[in-house]
Amino acid sequence: MAGWYELSKSSDGQFRFVLKTGTGDTLLTSELYKAKSSAEGGIASVQANSLLDERYERKTSSNGKAYFNLKAANQQVIGTSQMYATEAARESDIARVKAEGPSTTVKDNA
Repeated sequence: MAGWYELSKSSDGQFRFVLKTGTGDTLLTSELYKAKSSAEGGIASVQANSLLDERYERKTSSNGKAYFNLKAANQQVIGTSQMYATEAARESDIARVKAEGPSTTVKDNA
């Protein structure tokens, strides 16, 4: 089963999306957007940028956990991963985002 995007509305009326694997695991979470159309634009940006390795910013949090940001060409963060215990686990999910990111399936729950 291919990956997909889930678009939702938060309790304060803002919108976000998550990129999920075919089995429903979350790979990438967006920021909050005031407009639904902006969140949809964020999905399009992930679709366009997810295949490009140079768009991944590999980081380590203050508690030593690895994570990554996916950035657009203008260097704005499009989405952020979960925290990983190892750099290898982070690299594994970057590969999964590269595979699932181009998906055009959007489940609109907003």
